[in-house]
Amino acid sequence: MEYLTIDRPRVLLLIPHLGGGGAEKVFALLAQNLSRDKYELHLGLVTQSTVPANLFPTGITIHALGASRIRSAAFRLAGLVRRLRPRVILSGMYHLNFLALLLRPFIPRPVQILIRQNGTVSSALAFGNTPAYTRLLYRSLYRHADKVICQSAAMASDLAHELSVQTARLAVLPNPIDVDAIRRAMEQGLSQWTGSGPHLLTVGRLSREKGFDLLLEALHSVHRSFPTADVTIAGTGPDEADLKSLCHDLRLNSAVRFAGLTAEPAALFLGASVFVLSSRQEGMPNALLEAAAGGLPIVALPASRGIVDLLRGQPGTWLANDISSSALAASLLQALNALRPGERFAHRFIEPFRIDRAIQGYEELIDAALQDTGREGLQ
Repeated sequence: MEYLTIDRPRVLLLIPHLGGGGAEKVFALLAQNLSRDKYELHLGLVTQSTVPANLFPTGITIHALGASRIRSAAFRLAGLVRRLRPRVILSGMYHLNFLALLLRPFIPRPVQILIRQNGTVSSALAFGNTPAYTRLLYRSLYRHADKVICQSAAMASDLAHELSVQTARLAVLPNPIDVDAIRRAMEQGLSQWTGSGPHLLTVGRLSREKGFDLLLEALHSVHRSFPTADVTIAGTGPDEADLKSLCHDLRLNSAVRFAGLTAEPAALFLGASVFVLSSRQEGMPNALLEAAAGGLPIVALPASRGIVDLLRGQPGTWLANDISSSALAASLLQALNALRPGERFAHRFIEPFRIDRAIQGYEELIDAALQDTGREGLQ
Protein backbone atom coordinates (compact mmCIF):
# COMPACT_ATOMS: atom_id res chain seq x y z
CA MET A 1 0.00 0.00 0.00
CA GLU A 2 1.23 3.51 -0.78
CA TYR A 3 0.74 6.07 1.96
CA LEU A 4 -0.24 9.66 1.42
CA THR A 5 2.67 12.05 1.79
CA ILE A 6 0.84 15.38 1.75
CA ASP A 7 -0.18 17.13 4.95
CA ARG A 8 0.38 14.15 7.18
CA PRO A 9 1.14 15.50 10.66
CA ARG A 10 4.09 13.90 12.43
CA VAL A 11 3.31 11.86 15.51
CA LEU A 12 6.18 10.64 17.69
CA LEU A 13 5.59 7.63 19.96
CA LEU A 14 8.10 7.22 22.79
CA ILE A 15 8.94 4.15 24.86
CA PRO A 16 12.18 3.03 26.50
CA HIS A 17 12.55 -0.13 24.40
CA LEU A 18 10.68 -3.06 22.89
CA GLY A 19 10.29 -6.49 24.45
CA GLY A 20 9.41 -5.32 27.93
CA GLY A 21 6.08 -5.39 29.74
CA GLY A 22 2.55 -4.27 29.04
CA ALA A 23 3.34 -0.62 28.28
CA GLU A 24 5.85 -1.59 25.60
CA LYS A 25 3.34 -4.01 24.10
CA VAL A 26 0.67 -1.31 23.99
CA PHE A 27 2.97 1.04 22.09
CA ALA A 28 4.07 -1.69 19.70
CA LEU A 29 0.39 -2.27 18.87
CA LEU A 30 -0.15 1.47 18.44
CA ALA A 31 2.83 1.71 16.09
CA GLN A 32 1.54 -1.24 14.08
CA ASN A 33 -2.08 -0.13 13.86
CA LEU A 34 -2.39 3.67 13.92
CA SER A 35 -3.30 5.00 10.49
CA ARG A 36 -0.29 5.67 8.31
CA ASP A 37 -2.60 7.40 5.84
CA LYS A 38 -3.52 10.01 8.45
CA TYR A 39 -0.18 10.38 10.29
CA GLU A 40 3.52 10.34 9.57
CA LEU A 41 4.43 7.93 12.36
CA HIS A 42 7.74 7.79 14.20
CA LEU A 43 8.68 5.48 17.08
CA GLY A 44 11.47 6.53 19.44
CA LEU A 45 13.18 3.71 21.35
CA VAL A 46 15.09 5.67 23.96
CA THR A 47 17.28 2.97 25.54
CA GLN A 48 17.48 0.62 22.57
CA SER A 49 20.46 0.80 20.22
CA THR A 50 19.23 -1.36 17.33
CA VAL A 51 16.24 -1.05 15.06
CA PRO A 52 14.14 -4.24 14.96
CA ALA A 53 13.76 -5.79 11.52
CA ASN A 54 10.37 -6.71 10.05
CA LEU A 55 8.48 -6.05 13.27
CA PHE A 56 6.54 -3.04 11.98
CA PRO A 57 4.78 -2.44 8.66
CA THR A 58 6.06 0.06 6.15
CA GLY A 59 5.12 3.64 6.80
CA ILE A 60 6.67 4.07 10.25
CA THR A 61 10.19 5.28 11.01
CA ILE A 62 12.07 3.80 13.98
CA HIS A 63 14.64 5.83 15.92
CA ALA A 64 16.86 3.83 18.29
CA LEU A 65 18.53 6.44 20.52
CA GLY A 66 20.72 3.98 22.43
CA ALA A 67 20.83 5.86 25.74
CA SER A 68 22.14 3.85 28.69
CA ARG A 69 19.14 4.90 30.79
CA ILE A 70 16.20 7.28 30.59
CA ARG A 71 17.74 10.00 32.74
CA SER A 72 20.79 10.24 30.44
CA ALA A 73 18.71 10.53 27.26
CA ALA A 74 17.79 14.22 27.52
CA PHE A 75 20.12 15.55 24.78
CA ARG A 76 19.38 12.68 22.39
CA LEU A 77 15.65 13.01 22.84
CA ALA A 78 15.71 16.80 22.54
CA GLY A 79 17.77 16.45 19.36
CA LEU A 80 15.32 13.96 17.88
CA VAL A 81 12.35 16.21 18.63
CA ARG A 82 14.09 19.25 17.15
CA ARG A 83 14.89 17.33 13.96
CA LEU A 84 11.43 15.84 13.53
CA ARG A 85 9.34 18.75 14.82
CA PRO A 86 6.35 16.48 15.55
CA ARG A 87 2.91 17.91 16.12
CA VAL A 88 2.12 15.33 18.79
CA ILE A 89 4.36 13.40 21.20
CA LEU A 90 2.86 10.36 22.91
CA SER A 91 4.96 8.95 25.75
CA GLY A 92 4.30 5.64 27.45
CA MET A 93 6.17 5.16 30.78
CA TYR A 94 6.16 7.39 33.83
CA HIS A 95 9.94 8.07 33.91
CA LEU A 96 9.92 8.83 30.19
CA ASN A 97 6.85 11.00 30.74
CA PHE A 98 8.88 12.99 33.28
CA LEU A 99 11.68 13.51 30.76
CA ALA A 100 9.35 14.60 27.95
CA LEU A 101 7.67 17.13 30.22
CA LEU A 102 10.99 18.39 31.64
CA LEU A 103 12.16 19.02 28.07
CA ARG A 104 9.04 20.96 27.15
CA PRO A 105 10.73 24.41 27.36
CA PHE A 106 13.26 23.23 24.73
CA ILE A 107 10.72 21.66 22.36
CA PRO A 108 9.62 23.80 19.39
CA ARG A 109 6.02 24.95 19.64
CA PRO A 110 3.33 24.16 18.88
CA VAL A 111 3.41 20.55 20.04
CA GLN A 112 1.02 18.53 22.17
CA ILE A 113 2.53 16.19 24.75
CA LEU A 114 0.28 13.26 25.60
CA ILE A 115 1.44 10.89 28.33
CA ARG A 116 0.11 7.46 29.23
CA GLN A 117 0.06 6.52 32.90
CA ASN A 118 0.53 2.76 33.27
CA GLY A 119 -0.34 2.38 36.96
CA THR A 120 -2.51 3.80 39.71
CA VAL A 121 -0.61 6.81 41.03
CA SER A 122 -1.66 6.61 44.68
CA SER A 123 -0.64 2.95 44.86
CA ALA A 124 2.64 3.61 43.09
CA LEU A 125 3.50 6.41 45.50
CA ALA A 126 2.49 4.39 48.55
CA PHE A 127 4.16 1.16 47.46
CA GLY A 128 7.70 0.41 48.56
CA ASN A 129 10.32 3.11 49.00
CA THR A 130 9.31 5.61 46.34
CA PRO A 131 12.00 8.33 46.23
CA ALA A 132 10.91 11.81 47.25
CA TYR A 133 11.99 13.19 43.88
CA THR A 134 9.60 10.81 42.10
CA ARG A 135 6.70 12.15 44.14
CA LEU A 136 7.83 15.69 43.36
CA LEU A 137 8.09 15.01 39.62
CA TYR A 138 4.65 13.43 39.51
CA ARG A 139 3.06 16.35 41.29
CA SER A 140 4.93 19.14 39.52
CA LEU A 141 4.98 17.79 35.95
CA TYR A 142 1.84 15.77 35.22
CA ARG A 143 -0.45 18.77 35.52
CA HIS A 144 1.43 20.34 32.58
CA ALA A 145 0.78 17.50 30.14
CA ASP A 146 -1.76 18.32 27.44
CA LYS A 147 -3.45 14.99 28.15
CA VAL A 148 -2.83 12.20 30.63
CA ILE A 149 -4.15 8.87 29.37
CA CYS A 150 -5.52 6.44 31.96
CA GLN A 151 -6.81 2.93 31.36
CA SER A 152 -9.84 3.16 33.64
CA ALA A 153 -12.16 5.76 35.11
CA ALA A 154 -10.96 4.72 38.57
CA MET A 155 -7.35 5.40 37.59
CA ALA A 156 -8.30 8.83 36.23
CA SER A 157 -10.21 9.72 39.39
CA ASP A 158 -7.26 8.64 41.53
CA LEU A 159 -4.82 10.66 39.43
CA ALA A 160 -6.97 13.79 39.56
CA HIS A 161 -7.23 13.54 43.34
CA GLU A 162 -3.59 12.62 43.98
CA LEU A 163 -1.89 15.06 41.60
CA SER A 164 -4.53 17.81 41.25
CA VAL A 165 -4.65 17.31 37.49
CA GLN A 166 -7.65 19.00 35.91
CA THR A 167 -10.23 16.52 34.68
CA ALA A 168 -10.20 18.23 31.28
CA ARG A 169 -6.61 17.06 30.87
CA LEU A 170 -7.50 13.41 31.54
CA ALA A 171 -8.53 10.81 28.99
CA VAL A 172 -9.67 7.25 29.63
CA LEU A 173 -8.67 4.86 26.86
CA PRO A 174 -8.62 1.05 26.99
CA ASN A 175 -5.43 -0.85 26.22
CA PRO A 176 -5.50 -2.31 22.70
CA ILE A 177 -5.71 -6.11 22.82
CA ASP A 178 -5.48 -8.21 19.65
CA VAL A 179 -8.25 -10.57 20.73
CA ASP A 180 -8.50 -12.38 17.40
CA ALA A 181 -4.74 -13.03 17.20
CA ILE A 182 -4.76 -14.47 20.73
CA ARG A 183 -7.62 -16.80 19.88
CA ARG A 184 -5.97 -17.90 16.62
CA ALA A 185 -2.74 -18.66 18.51
CA MET A 186 -4.68 -20.83 20.92
CA GLU A 187 -6.43 -22.70 18.11
CA GLN A 188 -3.14 -23.41 16.34
CA GLY A 189 -1.00 -24.14 19.40
CA LEU A 190 -0.18 -27.22 21.42
CA SER A 191 -0.54 -27.59 25.18
CA GLN A 192 2.73 -26.97 27.03
CA TRP A 193 1.51 -28.54 30.27
CA THR A 194 2.23 -31.96 31.75
CA GLY A 195 0.74 -33.75 34.71
CA SER A 196 -2.83 -33.97 35.92
CA GLY A 197 -3.07 -30.38 37.22
CA PRO A 198 -4.98 -28.21 37.80
CA HIS A 199 -2.57 -25.87 36.02
CA LEU A 200 -2.30 -22.26 37.23
CA LEU A 201 -0.75 -19.59 35.00
CA THR A 202 0.53 -16.14 35.83
CA VAL A 203 2.53 -13.60 33.81
CA GLY A 204 4.56 -10.60 34.93
CA ARG A 205 7.83 -9.12 36.09
CA LEU A 206 9.36 -10.99 38.99
CA SER A 207 9.18 -8.12 41.45
CA ARG A 208 7.43 -7.52 44.74
CA GLU A 209 4.48 -5.56 43.39
CA LYS A 210 3.42 -8.59 41.30
CA GLY A 211 2.86 -10.62 44.47
CA PHE A 212 4.22 -13.95 43.25
CA ASP A 213 5.29 -14.70 46.82
CA LEU A 214 1.61 -14.47 47.77
CA LEU A 215 0.77 -16.90 44.96
CA LEU A 216 3.36 -19.42 46.13
CA GLU A 217 2.05 -19.23 49.69
CA ALA A 218 -1.50 -19.64 48.37
CA LEU A 219 -0.45 -22.66 46.29
CA HIS A 220 0.99 -24.24 49.43
CA SER A 221 -2.48 -23.98 51.00
CA VAL A 222 -4.27 -25.14 47.84
CA HIS A 223 -2.14 -28.31 47.82
CA ARG A 224 -4.07 -29.61 50.81
CA SER A 225 -7.14 -29.97 48.57
CA PHE A 226 -5.44 -30.23 45.16
CA PRO A 227 -2.08 -31.95 45.78
CA THR A 228 -1.21 -32.12 42.05
CA ALA A 229 -1.86 -28.42 41.35
CA ASP A 230 1.03 -26.60 39.70
CA VAL A 231 1.82 -23.07 38.57
CA THR A 232 3.79 -21.63 35.67
CA ILE A 233 5.22 -18.15 36.20
CA ALA A 234 6.13 -16.43 32.92
CA GLY A 235 8.49 -13.50 33.34
CA THR A 236 11.88 -12.38 34.58
CA GLY A 237 12.95 -9.89 37.21
CA PRO A 238 15.00 -9.09 40.29
CA ASP A 239 13.07 -11.35 42.68
CA GLU A 240 13.64 -14.61 40.80
CA ALA A 241 16.22 -15.98 43.26
CA ASP A 242 14.07 -15.07 46.27
CA LEU A 243 11.01 -16.72 44.72
CA LYS A 244 12.93 -19.90 43.96
CA SER A 245 14.18 -19.92 47.55
CA LEU A 246 10.60 -19.55 48.77
CA CYS A 247 9.59 -22.49 46.56
CA HIS A 248 12.26 -24.57 48.28
CA ASP A 249 11.14 -23.48 51.75
CA LEU A 250 7.50 -24.35 50.93
CA ARG A 251 8.53 -27.64 49.28
CA LEU A 252 6.98 -26.55 45.99
CA ASN A 253 9.97 -27.04 43.67
CA SER A 254 8.24 -29.75 41.64
CA ALA A 255 4.99 -27.75 41.43
CA VAL A 256 6.39 -24.45 40.15
CA ARG A 257 7.81 -23.76 36.70
CA PHE A 258 9.65 -20.50 35.99
CA ALA A 259 9.13 -20.10 32.25
CA GLY A 260 11.23 -16.95 31.81
CA LEU A 261 10.36 -14.15 29.42
CA THR A 262 7.61 -15.30 27.07
CA ALA A 263 7.08 -13.18 23.97
CA GLU A 264 3.61 -14.63 23.37
CA PRO A 265 1.91 -15.64 26.65
CA ALA A 266 -1.03 -16.94 24.60
CA ALA A 267 1.15 -19.95 23.80
CA LEU A 268 0.65 -20.99 27.44
CA PHE A 269 -3.12 -20.49 27.50
CA LEU A 270 -3.99 -23.82 25.92
CA GLY A 271 -4.18 -26.32 28.77
CA ALA A 272 -4.09 -23.73 31.56
CA SER A 273 -6.86 -24.24 34.12
CA VAL A 274 -6.85 -20.73 35.65
CA PHE A 275 -5.08 -17.42 35.12
CA VAL A 276 -4.00 -15.83 38.41
CA LEU A 277 -3.39 -12.13 39.03
CA SER A 278 -1.57 -12.00 42.37
CA SER A 279 -0.41 -8.37 42.21
CA ARG A 280 -0.30 -6.13 45.24
CA GLN A 281 -0.82 -3.08 43.03
CA GLU A 282 -1.63 -2.64 39.34
CA GLY A 283 -3.23 -0.35 36.82
CA MET A 284 -4.98 -2.36 34.11
CA PRO A 285 -2.51 -5.17 33.29
CA ASN A 286 -2.26 -6.47 29.75
CA ALA A 287 -1.58 -9.97 31.04
CA LEU A 288 -5.04 -10.04 32.65
CA LEU A 289 -6.73 -8.69 29.52
CA GLU A 290 -4.94 -11.15 27.25
CA ALA A 291 -5.96 -14.04 29.50
CA ALA A 292 -9.55 -12.81 29.33
CA ALA A 293 -9.30 -12.64 25.53
CA GLY A 294 -8.25 -16.29 25.62
CA GLY A 295 -11.29 -17.17 27.71
CA LEU A 296 -9.31 -18.38 30.73
CA PRO A 297 -11.01 -18.46 34.12
CA ILE A 298 -9.52 -15.65 36.22
CA VAL A 299 -8.66 -15.47 39.91
CA ALA A 300 -7.44 -12.04 40.98
CA LEU A 301 -6.47 -9.98 43.97
CA PRO A 302 -8.13 -6.53 44.17
CA ALA A 303 -4.94 -4.78 43.04
CA SER A 304 -6.72 -1.62 41.86
CA ARG A 305 -10.21 -0.17 41.79
CA GLY A 306 -10.16 -0.49 38.02
CA ILE A 307 -9.59 -4.24 38.25
CA VAL A 308 -12.36 -4.58 40.83
CA ASP A 309 -14.77 -2.60 38.63
CA LEU A 310 -13.83 -4.73 35.61
CA LEU A 311 -14.17 -8.17 37.23
CA ARG A 312 -16.77 -7.82 39.96
CA GLY A 313 -19.75 -10.10 39.26
CA GLN A 314 -18.41 -11.34 35.91
CA PRO A 315 -18.90 -15.04 35.06
CA GLY A 316 -15.68 -17.01 35.16
CA THR A 317 -13.89 -14.59 37.50
CA TRP A 318 -13.13 -14.93 41.21
CA LEU A 319 -12.08 -11.73 42.99
CA ALA A 320 -10.41 -12.09 46.38
CA ASN A 321 -11.61 -10.09 49.37
CA ASP A 322 -8.24 -8.52 50.18
CA ILE A 323 -4.60 -8.58 49.17
CA SER A 324 -3.22 -11.55 51.08
CA SER A 325 -2.11 -15.10 50.41
CA SER A 326 -5.00 -16.47 52.47
CA ALA A 327 -7.59 -14.52 50.46
CA LEU A 328 -5.95 -15.65 47.23
CA ALA A 329 -5.96 -19.29 48.38
CA ALA A 330 -9.66 -19.05 49.28
CA SER A 331 -10.54 -17.67 45.83
CA LEU A 332 -8.41 -20.29 44.09
CA LEU A 333 -10.19 -23.05 45.98
CA GLN A 334 -13.59 -21.59 45.07
CA ALA A 335 -12.61 -21.47 41.41
CA LEU A 336 -11.02 -24.92 41.24
CA ASN A 337 -13.97 -26.54 42.99
CA ALA A 338 -16.43 -24.88 40.61
CA LEU A 339 -14.63 -25.31 37.27
CA ARG A 340 -14.92 -28.20 34.85
CA PRO A 341 -11.64 -29.35 33.23
CA GLY A 342 -10.75 -27.05 30.32
CA GLU A 343 -13.70 -24.72 30.94
CA ARG A 344 -13.58 -21.37 29.12
CA PHE A 345 -15.64 -18.16 29.29
CA ALA A 346 -16.70 -15.51 26.79
CA HIS A 347 -15.62 -12.63 29.09
CA ARG A 348 -17.75 -9.99 27.40
CA PHE A 349 -15.95 -7.27 29.35
CA ILE A 350 -13.00 -7.62 26.95
CA GLU A 351 -14.94 -6.19 23.97
CA PRO A 352 -14.03 -2.48 24.53
CA PHE A 353 -10.36 -3.50 24.52
CA ARG A 354 -10.50 -5.02 21.04
CA ILE A 355 -7.75 -3.52 18.96
CA ASP A 356 -9.96 -1.78 16.40
CA ARG A 357 -12.02 -0.04 19.08
CA ALA A 358 -9.01 0.93 21.19
CA ILE A 359 -7.06 2.27 18.21
CA GLN A 360 -10.06 4.35 17.19
CA GLY A 361 -10.04 5.94 20.64
CA TYR A 362 -6.33 6.78 20.37
CA GLU A 363 -6.80 8.26 16.90
CA GLU A 364 -9.66 10.45 18.11
CA LEU A 365 -7.44 11.72 20.93
CA ILE A 366 -4.54 12.41 18.53
CA ASP A 367 -6.88 14.19 16.10
CA ALA A 368 -8.17 16.42 18.90
CA ALA A 369 -4.58 17.20 19.92
CA LEU A 370 -3.71 18.08 16.31
CA GLN A 371 -6.60 20.53 16.23
CA ASP A 372 -5.20 22.15 19.36
CA THR A 373 -1.73 22.49 17.82
CA GLY A 374 -3.32 24.08 14.76
CA ARG A 375 -5.06 26.66 16.91
CA GLU A 376 -1.80 27.37 18.79
CA GLY A 377 0.03 27.80 15.50
CA LEU A 378 -2.42 30.49 14.41
CA GLN A 379 -2.01 32.50 17.59
